[in-house]
Amino acid sequence: MTQKKKILFLGESYRADAITWMNGLREFGDFEIITWELKSSNSGLNRIKRLFEFKLALLHIRKLIRQHNPDMVIAERTTSYGFLAALSGVEPFAIAQQGRTDLWPENSILLPLKRAIQNYAFKKATLIHAWGPVMIISMREANVDMTKVMVLPKGINLNSFHVAAKNPVTTMNAIVTRSLLPEYRHDTILKAFEILNREGVDFVLRIVGDGKELQNLKNLAKKLNIDQKVIFLGRIDNRLLPELLQQSNYYISMPITEGVSASLFEAMAAGCYPLVTDIPGNQSWIQHRQNGQLIEVDNAKMLAHEIMWANQNNETIQTAVKNNRDFVEKNANYNVNMKIIADRYHELIHNFKKR
Repeated sequence: MTQKKKILFLGESYRADAITWMNGLREFGDFEIITWELKSSNSGLNRIKRLFEFKLALLHIRKLIRQHNPDMVIAERTTSYGFLAALSGVEPFAIAQQGRTDLWPENSILLPLKRAIQNYAFKKATLIHAWGPVMIISMREANVDMTKVMVLPKGINLNSFHVAAKNPVTTMNAIVTRSLLPEYRHDTILKAFEILNREGVDFVLRIVGDGKELQNLKNLAKKLNIDQKVIFLGRIDNRLLPELLQQSNYYISMPITEGVSASLFEAMAAGCYPLVTDIPGNQSWIQHRQNGQLIEVDNAKMLAHEIMWANQNNETIQTAVKNNRDFVEKNANYNVNMKIIADRYHELIHNFKKR
């Protein structure tokens, strides 16, 4: 019996993206996954604690390597775990850029250090994941060897998300499924729906997720007199999400930065018409007023106007919904994409074993 190949995953194993990545490798590559992550959060005073923990990280990682003898290391974020993967001594190793750029925030005083760390990780990596086309822009700017770059999203499980037949309704049902953090600009969405409310548009807005902005957003909804029409569902079991999306007409997401959004793919797969910010991460997938709408960052008036346009162009929306499902099936099928990724890892391991 052939022994399972082992992969050491460096990154936050609780994140949905990481879980998708690891589960796909287990399912389609029959890999055994060992995980390691920093324990301290990256906010407030914990940031100092995390910095000290990062300094000792390599000792813990090398101890794990001696204990488990992994065949490969994979890591998320090129400026942190990806750098540790480059120092681990294990080959092959793959790193994944998580956003449009991992050099974030762009006004950070640590940017020169982060850039140097990232360049080292890029240079040493065997394989570099770009989960979407938007990520290769910053990679080219960093003079990355593009022959090492694999441009492919992990995809979503299309067995869970289906387009349900939606009967004509008089009430608009919109959904937001992003974490309640400042960069996702839920306040812009609430202000847009306040405009719709004043225009006499009947709606229900469901906001899924949790985060530090929760109370501020509840207060804002009350101040805008739309709190009776806005439902904060909090963090939910992921198994409930497909049905919520099927019940909704519109998916709305207004982040100021975006890499590759699994939430957008899920909405497209479930028949929600997307209205998202006009930024590179969304421009890769959405063409304005064709299969969705692109909204200027922080422009609540434009968002309200575009929602009303969508509400008056039902035929365009229905065509977009069908085309979006076809697009996701072709480009973001988890069963297909994760098999390609798992096969690539086996190939890399095999080639390094022959050396």
